[in-house]
Amino acid sequence: MTIPSTDATSDIHPTALIDPSADLAPGVVVGAYSIIGPNVRVGARTRIASHVLIERDTRVGEECTISQGVVLGTDPQDLKYMGEPTLLTVGDRTVIREYATLNRGTAASGLTSVGSDCMLMAYTHVAHDCQLGNHVILSNAVNMAGHVTIGDWAIVGGLTPIHQFVRIGAHAFVGGATRVAKDVPPYVKAAGSPMELYGLNSVGLQRRGIPEEVRRELKRAYRIFFASNHNVAQALARAREELREIPEVEVFLSFFENSKRGVQV
Repeated sequence: MTIPSTDATSDIHPTALIDPSADLAPGVVVGAYSIIGPNVRVGARTRIASHVLIERDTRVGEECTISQGVVLGTDPQDLKYMGEPTLLTVGDRTVIREYATLNRGTAASGLTSVGSDCMLMAYTHVAHDCQLGNHVILSNAVNMAGHVTIGDWAIVGGLTPIHQFVRIGAHAFVGGATRVAKDVPPYVKAAGSPMELYGLNSVGLQRRGIPEEVRRELKRAYRIFFASNHNVAQALARAREELREIPEVEVFLSFFENSKRGVQV
């Protein structure tokens, strides 16, 4: 590896190794002993600390913070992976803290993606083919298996293992050390091992400016599904009949209709 010429406003430490095919936008900072491999693109004003490895085929957005020891774009930990070209993408203004590891996708989807304005704390692992929305927070040592989907504004507490193919809905809050083996609906709180639901994430929704009338309708939806004797099909039918047709309620109901692993109840 060699260090290519870069924009005058960039700050590349002389010990960093940058592949000639890597594309670093103006204002990028790369710390000591970091390695940036082939077919990597890094957006403007992103800061990469020391001893970071971005192995290959990775897109990092603008104004991100990549902390010491982070490893991005390595091969998926999947025995079915046969070396096919795949990608890892990270959105703008996302913070990835020390020693987090993010793998590329497999042929199943071709992509592992993390949205914008996320925070991935130290020692988190984002496995192959995972999809994270915007404003997602993963606390320390969250470990995701492959094909996990996490919606916008979701928060996952530390030391939480997440089973493959699980979905965590938008605005959900998952407590620390929770074993997540089934889908977690949007807008709810979940915790424990085995995992249980603890009502609507009312505080989080209020902080994010969700209007009171919407929160009230979501609470009605929660009660239909989780505080009645209905099965999922019956709850869906009743909710479709009784609840107001607003986008947030549609997100909640569609989550149940599209579940493959089953929703935590």
